Amino acid sequence: MENKTYEMQLAGRTLRIETGILANQSNGSVTVSLGDTVVFASAVMGDARPGTDFFPLTVDFEEKYYAAGKIRGSRFIKRDGRPSEKGILNSRLIDRPIRPLFPKNMINDVQLICSCLSADMEVDPSTSALIASSAALCISGMPFSGPVAGVRVGLVDNQLIINPTYQQVESGRLDLVVAGTEEAITMVEAGAKEVDDETMLKALEMAHAEIKKICALQKEFAAAFRKPELTILTAPENAESLKAVIAAVTPAQLDEIKGITKAEVKGKMKELQHMLEERYAAELAEGKFTLGDLKEDLNTLMEKNMRKNILEKGLRLDGRQLDEIRPITIKTGLLPRTHGSVLFQRGETQALSVTTLGSPGSALTVDTMDEDTEKTYFHHYNFPPYSVGEVKPLRGASRRDIGHGNLAERALIPMLPDKAKFPYTIWVVSEIMSCNGSSSMASVCGSSLSLMDAGVPIKSPVAGIAMGLVTYDGDLANGYKILTDIQGMEDFAGDMDFKVAGTREGITALQMDIKVKGLSVDLLREALSKAKVARGKILDSMAAALAAPRTELSKYAPRITAIKIDPEMIRTVIGKGGETIQKITKETGVEIDIDDSGIVMITALNQESGKAAEEWIHRLTYQPTVGDVFTGKVVKIMEFGAFVEIAPGKDGLVHISELANTRVNKVEDVVKEGDLLKVKLLEVDNQGRYKLSHKATLTPEVQKKTV
Repeated sequence: MENKTYEMQLAGRTLRIETGILANQSNGSVTVSLGDTVVFASAVMGDARPGTDFFPLTVDFEEKYYAAGKIRGSRFIKRDGRPSEKGILNSRLIDRPIRPLFPKNMINDVQLICSCLSADMEVDPSTSALIASSAALCISGMPFSGPVAGVRVGLVDNQLIINPTYQQVESGRLDLVVAGTEEAITMVEAGAKEVDDETMLKALEMAHAEIKKICALQKEFAAAFRKPELTILTAPENAESLKAVIAAVTPAQLDEIKGITKAEVKGKMKELQHMLEERYAAELAEGKFTLGDLKEDLNTLMEKNMRKNILEKGLRLDGRQLDEIRPITIKTGLLPRTHGSVLFQRGETQALSVTTLGSPGSALTVDTMDEDTEKTYFHHYNFPPYSVGEVKPLRGASRRDIGHGNLAERALIPMLPDKAKFPYTIWVVSEIMSCNGSSSMASVCGSSLSLMDAGVPIKSPVAGIAMGLVTYDGDLANGYKILTDIQGMEDFAGDMDFKVAGTREGITALQMDIKVKGLSVDLLREALSKAKVARGKILDSMAAALAAPRTELSKYAPRITAIKIDPEMIRTVIGKGGETIQKITKETGVEIDIDDSGIVMITALNQESGKAAEEWIHRLTYQPTVGDVFTGKVVKIMEFGAFVEIAPGKDGLVHISELANTRVNKVEDVVKEGDLLKVKLLEVDNQGRYKLSHKATLTPEVQKKTV
């Protein structure tokens, strides 16, 4: 294939799209450059999977350490292998806006592999990977309704910035990724520091303006390289089955499929399934259609009827108003030995959030292609099969689990106390015990309360709400309804899942996925407005359960004491080969962490052990001052005097003339090795040697003063 380059200016950098050099056996392969960051994407379509009831699209984002001129930090594993959590999040970032742009019933395997080949360490490559993936699909011959593009937006000094640098994101108040087509926005992902709705909407508008330009560039690119259309297979639909279900199930029976709980809805569905199975037993035996066909078509009718009732009558499955939140119950301090625990329940969805406080040394080390950092706060989200009444093998965290955990983590980060004021490592785990929709937002609420229950002085509580959308078969022009606090079926059969987390002051996290072709900014404004009202109601319920962080930590939580020492004394505390610090930790049972500035963090399970370690370190780092009085141990006897240890590792000489008020003929007449002797520091000579006196301590005034 001929090599051509198409480029444009994007926020002061050159965005370049090219093909024809790499991986020409792929159906589509594209390299996208933004500055010195280069991302490669390949798109390959495989055979169909008969019997599949979903689109088998796989997206992988590969972090190549060589891209940043870096060798992996692990001592034993140097090969790039399992993706980091950041790599998984980037894969999800690409998957979510691309998946809806394929035919709904397509069952051919499609694989997208994105690799960062060069990283300038200025701008995150994730949006370039999305652009590269879209461009590769546009020239692949697959039935892809693109192009789609993505940009990142930051907020620094109240100015919105397109494609901010890592430093600008870190110092700013917003980290927003927006994906969309020329027509509309299709995906949103954000972490923010209490950004107001209008600023967020301006950021979305600014992002979409740039997205339109990038999509136009992709169209120009695709026109020159588009390949012949590939033949695909779609999941077969049995027209006879649909006719049979329509003939047997009345609108009144469909209206009866409702209930407050998932079990009620499923029970009424099963009644109709049994009725269909009995009525069409002969047809099933003849193979005219299968029981699976009947169940699928019944489900389709039920979903359409649910949407119709919402759109035309304002009726939801559980009888709620469109803007009504499910009942909330909160139980704090649920688990006796954990540092903080809360059960947050909204409807049938339960999140058990547990907080664990640890030492600074328990921080999570993050080693990825573009960062080496330590996280002192991290949130994990677990979605076990029993939460939805299913049986599945436990295989560790899924991509969904990682994505939901990261969303809740981002929502809480802006509200955490400064490390200097609260030096603990904080780990929160949200166990989803039961789920009927919005479990990720329940984990936000539960995590916020769990931190407060643990005594973490967060700045403000954070609540989350999931907003939904229902349209007539995806056509917004014919009308729509926005739903507050969507449950499982409204998420599955609806057109939008828009998660909004924040405080009363503003937004701290966003995540939006849609099934329609795109959304306007006006519709998003309406959704954000309704979400703000709902968030306030949830925060009221949370405040009623726990109004503020507890003033005391759990008695089972460790205690951390911070002391400042001269950085020059760090080597003294550590000792040769770590001998001294190991002795302190072994004998007192504490953990000690020291940073380069001389801040020493002592983490102890009880006050006594922490105090013992603190005093030990004070003795090690103490700098004697002339006039100080000590009770020290005689460590060596010489003819001319005695050496006394006045502090760990610090000995001084008491000359024989300074042992008593009278003449001393022999040192041993006054002291012996191992005796304790009260001494006063008379002088520190220019070589750092200490001149001590016992005689000077024999006055009544000095006898009362001892260091």
